[in-house]
Amino acid sequence: MNVAQGRILRRFGLAASLGIAALVLSGCSSEEILRFGWPEGVTPQAERMRELWTWSVVAALVMGILVWGLTFWVVLFHRKKKNSPEFPRQTAYNVPLELLYTAAPFVAVCVLFYFTVVVQSYVLEKEDNPNVVVDVTGFQWNWKFGYRTVDLGDGTQRYDGTDVLAQEAVAQEPFDPEHAGDHAQPGPIHGQPTEDLSYLHYNKIETLGTSEEIPVLVLPTGKRIEFHLASSDVIHAFWVPEFLFKRDVNPNPINNNSDPVFQISEIEREGAFVGRCAEMCGTYHAMMNFEVRAVKPEDFAKYIELRKPVSEGGEGLTNAQALEAIGQDPLAITTFPFDSDRTTRAASGE
Repeated sequence: MNVAQGRILRRFGLAASLGIAALVLSGCSSEEILRFGWPEGVTPQAERMRELWTWSVVAALVMGILVWGLTFWVVLFHRKKKNSPEFPRQTAYNVPLELLYTAAPFVAVCVLFYFTVVVQSYVLEKEDNPNVVVDVTGFQWNWKFGYRTVDLGDGTQRYDGTDVLAQEAVAQEPFDPEHAGDHAQPGPIHGQPTEDLSYLHYNKIETLGTSEEIPVLVLPTGKRIEFHLASSDVIHAFWVPEFLFKRDVNPNPINNNSDPVFQISEIEREGAFVGRCAEMCGTYHAMMNFEVRAVKPEDFAKYIELRKPVSEGGEGLTNAQALEAIGQDPLAITTFPFDSDRTTRAASGE
């Protein structure tokens, strides 16, 4: 190794040492470093996706270091020597070497594909009899949340929250050309008119967002939760950053051949988590916010009892009143500086 080569290697080593020192001195924990910028989640599904991301980045870094190392190795040690008429030893048509660098990327892609499918299957897995089933309805430009069923598995009676009367009120008969008359025309969606909203779900306990109040979806920690998504107009998106999983909210999802249902196995800690619409849906899209409030299961059970209609033995409290009764902030606290005010097109702030 000549003097120039030694100088280059020393500079490379110094740069690597400075990079490692910068990471250590920045105060980042090993967990933060290994996330490689991936946000911290609050569900097992989010953690599995984080692990896939971490190992994918590690594999990419290893591959990058290998490629750059071989590149510099060739440049430094296999270049033509000065004032020498001889070329460095050539390795063209080296069959074993060519097979190696052809097979290695193929194997790497197959391994990455395998683990991606495994994690995707886990994230999309749905189990029977989840503890809480929530109906999520998106509309321009807010949200409605309703509790279809609640069964916390703690010995309390299972609660069926479907509003049967409301469902029957919006139900429409399917289009029947034999009895439709001479002038009736079928609608564009399987014979149904576009204004037909009978595919939406209606519940006895609902939280409706308004221009004055951001909706708060209250959920228990440590319980499996199922979400049913539907839009009453255009395509929206249900996105809680801490779930690390964005799902489209489609109008008439079943007839539009989309799966509107997903589950999380649990929320691992209490807290308030901001939710957004992540699909550009019109003028006030940026203000279409909500909040997920994760509380202890016993507090959630008390919350449901407080919100039940008086006719079912509950107190019929509003969402804010029930939150305050279980010792929670009654209004959303995680969407600042955004709000739901439809009278302005800009985010409010101080």
